[in-house]
Amino acid sequence: MPSLKDLRNRISSVRSTKKITSAMKMVAAAKLKRAQDNAEKSRPYANKMKEIVLSLISKSNTNNLKFSKTNNKKTVLLIVCSADRGLCGGFNGSIIKYTKNLAHTLKNDGKNFKFLFVGKKAYQSLRRIYKDLIIDLVSDFANPKIEFEVASSIRDQVLKLFFDDEISECYLIYTKFKSAISQNVESQKLLPIEKDDQAEDLTEAIMYDFEPDEEVILDDIIPKNIAIQIHSALLENLASEQGSRMTAMDNATRNANDMIDRLTLFYNRSRQALITKELIEIISGAEAV
Repeated sequence: MPSLKDLRNRISSVRSTKKITSAMKMVAAAKLKRAQDNAEKSRPYANKMKEIVLSLISKSNTNNLKFSKTNNKKTVLLIVCSADRGLCGGFNGSIIKYTKNLAHTLKNDGKNFKFLFVGKKAYQSLRRIYKDLIIDLVSDFANPKIEFEVASSIRDQVLKLFFDDEISECYLIYTKFKSAISQNVESQKLLPIEKDDQAEDLTEAIMYDFEPDEEVILDDIIPKNIAIQIHSALLENLASEQGSRMTAMDNATRNANDMIDRLTLFYNRSRQALITKELIEIISGAEAV
């Protein structure tokens, strides 16, 4: 049975932890508001940009679009977006689990794969398993906010690998924000662009006149769209991280309160029992005299 001093120390320790988790919850809540606003503002723009690109490609007469080319490399690039820090509940764990499952599926399909990590946590967990398959790590990308140049830099690296025939496909893995307590890990195919598949997704028939030239326009707008999709995914990921962190710290604070209540009750009972024992000893001694 712990002594009263030990119980006081434990209560003090839990109270200190509670102060930290409570402060982190408030910081995450403030960051979540900004991150959620940014994600929700970028979402319609990214969706519309993707719709326009798909529509343009479906109406294009260009048969040898370089973004649709295939090769025999059978190597898939997985861009894995996680967080640079922990203490955000199951956020990073869900991304890592999803990535492992996707890698296992690709392996069963006879495909090779490589990784480009955005955020340290997934990298730190998966590098022990896939050490020789990691191309790059992009970290500290959200300090203080996610700049579009980060997405453009990732886009440039991906396109270079694609045009150099180092990879045949590219998927973006990220967590889509729904609410502070609900986020879903998703994957989005960035390359190659498959003309037939895109045409099936069109909701309305639109006729386009290409000026100055179809290929020139597509060569300009497709890379921009890829960067926009990456940037939007990073914003969704950041909002999901902050939402998960706020929820985790709120749960931790609640658990700390419960633990303090239990320890305080145990402390009071132990103290009462000790006082009662001492009184009994005093009374017994007085009666003996």
